[in-house]
Amino acid sequence: MKQPFSLFLLAIAAATALPTHAQLLSPAAQGNQSLDRIVAVVDEGVILQSELDDAVRSVQQQYASNPGQLPPLDVLRRQVLDRLILMKLQVQRADDQGIRVSDADVDQAVNAVAQQNHMTPDQLRAAVEQSGSSFVAFRRQLSDQLVVQRLHDSVVHDQVTITDSEINNMLNSPSYKAGEVHLAHIQISLPSGANAGDIKAAQDKATQAMDAIKGGMDFHAAAIRYSDAQDALDGGDLGWRRMDEIPPAFADAVGGMKPGDVTPAMRGPTGFHILKLIEQRAPSRQVVQEFHARQILIRPSELLTQEQAHQKAEDLYNRIVNKHEDFAALAKENSKDDTTANNGGDMGWFQQNDWGTTISQHLAELKDDQVSQPFQSEVGWHILQRLGTRQSDRTDEMERNQARQAIGNRKAEQAYEDYLREMRSSAYVNILVPELRDPNEQQQGNKSS
Repeated sequence: MKQPFSLFLLAIAAATALPTHAQLLSPAAQGNQSLDRIVAVVDEGVILQSELDDAVRSVQQQYASNPGQLPPLDVLRRQVLDRLILMKLQVQRADDQGIRVSDADVDQAVNAVAQQNHMTPDQLRAAVEQSGSSFVAFRRQLSDQLVVQRLHDSVVHDQVTITDSEINNMLNSPSYKAGEVHLAHIQISLPSGANAGDIKAAQDKATQAMDAIKGGMDFHAAAIRYSDAQDALDGGDLGWRRMDEIPPAFADAVGGMKPGDVTPAMRGPTGFHILKLIEQRAPSRQVVQEFHARQILIRPSELLTQEQAHQKAEDLYNRIVNKHEDFAALAKENSKDDTTANNGGDMGWFQQNDWGTTISQHLAELKDDQVSQPFQSEVGWHILQRLGTRQSDRTDEMERNQARQAIGNRKAEQAYEDYLREMRSSAYVNILVPELRDPNEQQQGNKSS
């Protein structure tokens, strides 16, 4: 599932990043270049021409091998500016709410981007600077993305709840469809409180997009040109989604499609949508291997040193293996694991990694009924006995978990989309360069002018 504002979707390669150079030209540079100008005022902040130029250039680099997918330069500039405006508004709102990120958080994000691109952090820095961008600006962009992620989490945290009855209703609904689909979309948004003129303009733009697709334009190119969704410059790719994550009105349309099919423009709560089915895959049974085991845990303490804890574990192992004393009785008497000691150390049935990597590794080395020699973890010394294995069908359980996630994702997307629309419509945005204004929008004094 492609999550909105997910860090690892936003932490993209240097070649596709949108670094923001917010500083004015230095006095030395002013001798050869004109002074940077403000292209838009966004509440208490501004967007500079250099920011916009760098962002547009980065998108052009991203599509350097297929420039024909990009819209005309004037349209691209307006799209990129709108993305920058929305990002700046979110960062400002996050700052108002006291949302911050540390240098260590940004370092971790830089490392993630480097790893994602099979580079070291130093190699990533060199690649960013070689592309003509500032690494300081690149870090600032990652910082902004982290802030926006936390704003998103804060907004949806208190607004999204999922009940068991909602899960039951979804799974029992006649319209429920299992499986997954890979979708792309074009979204023509409506402003908050849209009037008849706004609706007509959005519908006309959706019609233009449909006509372009029917005329042979590649869907991804049409998304770049016509969509105003945040993923427009990514070709509108929504990634793989479970059928139950798609709004019911759209799921019915997608359910009858074949790969390559495109829906007509459909009216939704936030505007008009056009969907393309890229691929689909059927659900499968979820069968997992489970283990049954029991353990004795000896924890070091103020009264028991590490060496003494180790020795006690060795003594208990000897009593179990060589003296054939009862494992369960010794666990009840000696184990310091509060969750299993009273049950004779019985850990129940579980998947291999449920108890952590240390136990998982030793569990895999044992045969049924075999007792491990004492081994150390971060909490103490363990003696582990594997009692059995089985194949367990977790399809129903996983289906409920996935349904819960699908409902949560759907609610979170809608909640944050509503939040962004409200934020954008109530913000003061003054685009100072006439050619950067959307010709389909009427400039309103306290919102956009």
